[in-house]
Order: sequence, then structure tokens, then C-alpha cells
Amino acid sequence: MRKGEATRIRIVEEAARQASLRGLAAVSLADVAESVGLSKSGLFKHFESKEAMELEIVDYVTLLFTEFVWRPAEHLPTARERLSRIFELWLDWEDKKWAQGGCPLMAFSVELDDQPGPVRDLLQKRLQQWKRTLIRQFQQLREPPLDEREAQAAYFQMKSFALGHLDARRIMGDADARRSAQAAFEALLDRTERLAA
Repeated sequence: MRKGEATRIRIVEEAARQASLRGLAAVSLADVAESVGLSKSGLFKHFESKEAMELEIVDYVTLLFTEFVWRPAEHLPTARERLSRIFELWLDWEDKKWAQGGCPLMAFSVELDDQPGPVRDLLQKRLQQWKRTLIRQFQQLREPPLDEREAQAAYFQMKSFALGHLDARRIMGDADARRSAQAAFEALLDRTERLAA
């Protein structure tokens, strides 16, 4: 890897860390530059604007999420095994990967939901891709496949459980949040598998 590429990766990693703590809008180019040992003008050699850096942050975090949550599960033999592993890793993503600042994807979603523009558009596109991946997995829980409406409802509940876990653990201080979320998700899988029975 060339030095310039390595520096760019360091910038994005640090910017993502700061964004998880403070939000995208609060990430300052000067703070990121100082943290990675660059001048502000040195940072501009890698990103011509704050928006360009924000786009890179969203791209980086969504790719990291895919590698962390989906890649270890995608080759498991059944949809149920894949979905169970995905949910477990999703909670790990919230509990361990971003223990200090919290899930940046959730923070970005809240921050950008009423902020039209390229950064919101990119986040929405990446989240829609993830939604479609999970809907396909839910459809494969049964043969014949679950219909689209039922699979979408199951996806909605899965995401709600992940968000509920985050809220219960981080805001409410519920030490039992993970067990509750996993029990709710396993019950969802049981119900969904029986839908077409």
C-alpha cells in the first residue's frame, strides 16, 4: 500500500471514530488533521471538502459493517443459521466494535434523516442494500419462499430488536438487554418459519 493510501485510510478511520462520538456535522477537518498528524492543508490533499470526507466516512463504515456482520455469516448452510449469526454479530457491532461511541450507522441515520444531499443519499442507498440482503435471507427461511410482504415485516422486526437492544443497553442501562434481544429474535425466526406451514 502506498503512503498516500495509508494516510487516507488513517484519516477516514479517525474521522469515523470522531463521527461515532459527536456526529458527522461536528467532525472538524482541523481536529481530524491534528489527530492523524497532518496540517489542515495536508488533509485537503486527500479530501477537497468536508462533504467529500463525510461521503468517505459513510462508505467506510457501511463497508466495515458488511465485513463485520455479513461476511462471517454468508457461507453458513441455512438461512436460519445465517440470520442467527448476523443478529449475534449485529449486537457485537453495537456492544464491542463501537463500545465507546455507539453504532455510527444509527447516529448517521438520526443525524441525516432530514438533511437532503449526497451524504444522506449514500447512506440511504447502503442501508437499502442491507435491507434487501436481509429480506432475501428471510425469504429463504421456508420452501416455498416467504412472500415479500412477510419477509419485509420480519426484517422490520429484526432491525427493531437491534435498535431496542442499543437503547436498552446504552440509555436504560439494562444489563439483560442482549439476552432479551436474542430471545425476541429467536422467537421471530420460529414464527416466521411457521408462516407458510
